[in-house]
Amino acid sequence: MKRKFISVLAVLTLVITMFSGCKSSTGLTEITLNEVAHSIFYAPMYVAFEKGYFEEEGLKVKLVNGLGADKTMTALLAGDCDIGFMGAEASIYVYNEGAEDYVVNFAQLTQRAGNFLVSRDLKEDFSWDNVKGKTVIGGRAGGMPEMVFEYILKKQGIDPKKDLTIIQNIDFGLTSQAFSSGQADYTIEFEPAATGLELEDMGKVVASLGVESGKVPYTSFSVKKSYLEKHENVVQSFTNAVQKGIDFVATHTPEEIADVIQPQFAETDREKLVLIVTRYYDQNTWKDNLIFEEGSLTLLQDILDDAGELTKRVPYDEIVTTKFAEKAAKK
Repeated sequence: MKRKFISVLAVLTLVITMFSGCKSSTGLTEITLNEVAHSIFYAPMYVAFEKGYFEEEGLKVKLVNGLGADKTMTALLAGDCDIGFMGAEASIYVYNEGAEDYVVNFAQLTQRAGNFLVSRDLKEDFSWDNVKGKTVIGGRAGGMPEMVFEYILKKQGIDPKKDLTIIQNIDFGLTSQAFSSGQADYTIEFEPAATGLELEDMGKVVASLGVESGKVPYTSFSVKKSYLEKHENVVQSFTNAVQKGIDFVATHTPEEIADVIQPQFAETDREKLVLIVTRYYDQNTWKDNLIFEEGSLTLLQDILDDAGELTKRVPYDEIVTTKFAEKAAKK
């Protein structure tokens, strides 16, 4: 019985491998991309979708919202997607858990945190000391939003465990609703939730975590090691397309960027979309290229270590490759 099960499993694995990155009737290679969240924060990637850059590179990309790095990583490891887009901390956790087919980061998109501290007090003259003794809706323990927030607090001489209360049991994507219902004095929000709270007079953005923390390798594209070994051409084509998106963003105004990505955010009116894109644009959110540098991984592991989430340091060359990003940047 055990032999029969192993044989069936082997056949299923072969079938999955055969169909991963298969050609569509249009001649394009079909792949699935699982994103940690659908956010204007990732504008260059959506430019690549809307400008047809993936098709230019021979790819048909299906986009799936993972609703959190833990879920995106689970989908990637299970083979439910080909490429994962999330914080690189997830790949560090997987490597340190001893996975043989661990995850490799091949392109870094954002270089700053994309979330903001929103206060309930619409007239607040903010300083970081204001959060002492207050309650803040934060993020999941071990996730980048929460770790970067705690990293900033410590830089400001504030103890995240003793000087304030951080709520960490609210699902990602539901924090703004919880804040609107009256929970907490502050909340940590991505866009469009942060600007949405402001426009509804439910809160006021008082600090950018991206500005306060400095440059951090916040989100990157990754694949399993086995996928990388078999589909280098797909990874290169994907990287080329995203680089084109970065080049567009670097050479166009926030208004022009908003017009291109509007179909990705049909529920967001243009005026609000321009405000959000401008906020990210002005804080230098996106890299000029997709190269994930060694110093960035060192900083990330410093943040993980500081948060008590790092069991041991992971070698840069094991979980990062730069050859695809370097080639894309030269095109």
